[in-house]
Amino acid sequence: MPTFTPTSPSALARLVADRLAELPGRRILAVDGADAAEPVELGHRIARTLTDRGRSAAVVSAHDFVRPASLRMEYGRDDEWSYRTAWFDYEAIRREILVALRAEGRWLPALWDEERDRSARAAIRAARADLVLVLAGPMLLGRGLDFDLAIRLELSEQAALRRTPADQRWTLPAVRDHTADHPEEATWTVRWDHPDRAALRG
Repeated sequence: MPTFTPTSPSALARLVADRLAELPGRRILAVDGADAAEPVELGHRIARTLTDRGRSAAVVSAHDFVRPASLRMEYGRDDEWSYRTAWFDYEAIRREILVALRAEGRWLPALWDEERDRSARAAIRAARADLVLVLAGPMLLGRGLDFDLAIRLELSEQAALRRTPADQRWTLPAVRDHTADHPEEATWTVRWDHPDRAALRG
């Protein structure tokens, strides 16, 4: 049976920063969670903890690496399978973040403007030698992406429903089913229904 240790966003950020202190050089951390879990917010908390300790850090949202609407909405605006398989451009994440950072010391902060449905026109950034890049968003694990460390934020069905706007709840089955198919790929798995009373799976 798994054990659970109480934690909080700040404690989790410190735990991750401690682990990253053992990993010099450029590193990539995934924070995987449904939008209702606010993985980008946790990503920024971790990045602030790292910079407070003197380490370079930046955050990238998976929602800045979506495909154009003509592709992601080919089968409708609320097709669950499309959200799971065609919404996010995971190959671009691999190419413009993971491979570019490790092979060339550069990275692209955004590819596509999801709201305006046009190129983000973001400039490529040079990475400092100690940069930790935090990639945050849904369904990142189970894609064959080579992260150094990963956090999975788990929500109960009730919490996910409560914290997801009604017009976005159609995305929840896609996230649930993808997570069920790839349950054991995170460095840390955290119950996140109430972040101030979170629980780290041991």
